[in-house]
Amino acid sequence: MEFIEPYNITILVMGLAGLTFLLQLIIVDLVGIKTKHTTGHPITADHDNFLFRASRTISNSNESVSIFILLVAFSILSSANPQWLNISAIVYLVGRITHMLFYYFNLKLCRSISFAVSLLGLSAMFVAGMIQWL
Repeated sequence: MEFIEPYNITILVMGLAGLTFLLQLIIVDLVGIKTKHTTGHPITADHDNFLFRASRTISNSNESVSIFILLVAFSILSSANPQWLNISAIVYLVGRITHMLFYYFNLKLCRSISFAVSLLGLSAMFVAGMIQWL
């Protein structure tokens, strides 16, 4: 699979993103167990509640991961510039990880900036793939 070789960093980022989301899932489950939250019942929307913030963290990640996967596939299949795609994927991952940490620690402005960083990474991935079509 020589065509994928230049995109190894992007593939690694996919795995690291998966690990990040797995950790988020484990954290929200452990916090739910610790707080004796009844599974399937709504969590009160309260940013002072860590269970709520942990739940929103995984939800936010789930909202963007399908876009990430689609853009990775689009860009690789479009023979996008590997360096641009790899860097864009790293930017996305850094944005997601910092968003997670800032959400856990309830740092709202930093969380918003991190979200913008992940959007920048996704946008750059789209541009990397789209350039090949122009």
